Amino acid sequence: MAEIPSGLHLAVRNEDGAPTGRGARWRRGLGEVLRVLVSRPGFTLSVLLVLLVIGTALVPGAFSSHDPYATAPASKLLVPSASHFFGTDHVGRDLYTRVIYGSRLTIQATALAIVIAAVAGLFLGVVSGFMGGWVDAVLMRLVDVKLAIPALLLALAIVTAIGFGTLQVAIAVGVGSIPAFARTTRAEVLRVKALPYIEAAHLSGTRWLNIVWTHILPNSSGPVAVLAILEFGGAVLAVAALSFLGFGAQPPAAEWGTLIAEGRGYLMTAPWVSLLPGLFVAVVVFSLNHIAKTLEELQS
Repeated sequence: MAEIPSGLHLAVRNEDGAPTGRGARWRRGLGEVLRVLVSRPGFTLSVLLVLLVIGTALVPGAFSSHDPYATAPASKLLVPSASHFFGTDHVGRDLYTRVIYGSRLTIQATALAIVIAAVAGLFLGVVSGFMGGWVDAVLMRLVDVKLAIPALLLALAIVTAIGFGTLQVAIAVGVGSIPAFARTTRAEVLRVKALPYIEAAHLSGTRWLNIVWTHILPNSSGPVAVLAILEFGGAVLAVAALSFLGFGAQPPAAEWGTLIAEGRGYLMTAPWVSLLPGLFVAVVVFSLNHIAKTLEELQS
């Protein structure tokens, strides 16, 4: 038998002749992602826009050289121009800069709300779907009670009870979003739990906790991840709505909802003060919804 020279590596190939292994799988996965991005320009544009918004939340100073709090009464209510992309507000502050800096508080509050909702919803959904019986019945009836109350109304009640501020708004919106995650997680756990390999793992002596951690959770995460992106858009609207009503960060702090509220008195004379921040919020939410819808189509 001929000896294989050192320095040469044999590539293991599948039935189609394509190389296998971790590196090959990674390259195929990257190629699939690139194919989706090229074939779906709307999805690509939405992803780029969301990444841009995340960038403005992380480093807002990189996207504008103006001071978001510096007033200039002589330049108040200027129309959008090359020097002020979104115009100026009633005290002369650059509105584009305030929208950019408002991304930080709004995205932080939204991200915290989704983390709260996802962690609590995953816990309730996994326990309910895996345990079944009276545990499932009790937990789902509690979730049904929360579903009977509109999420924004529940968030209003919570933020009124615990106080005003960005953190309080995030907690209120997160608690209001728990039922959606709990229901979706429960449905996925019930689906995965009924698969043959789960029963085989149990019969082989694997502990239930290990089965949940290594099999049920990973195979239930796809729809939950899509829901998280979809709920992120809803949470942006909820956070902006509560800020619009005055429950968020207090002036002169910039939040998207606060910026829209500040222009209510100038809708006839300077409509851009409210309309442009509102349009920005709408585009972000539409982009998140489009990303979630596309990912759902790819999973099906």
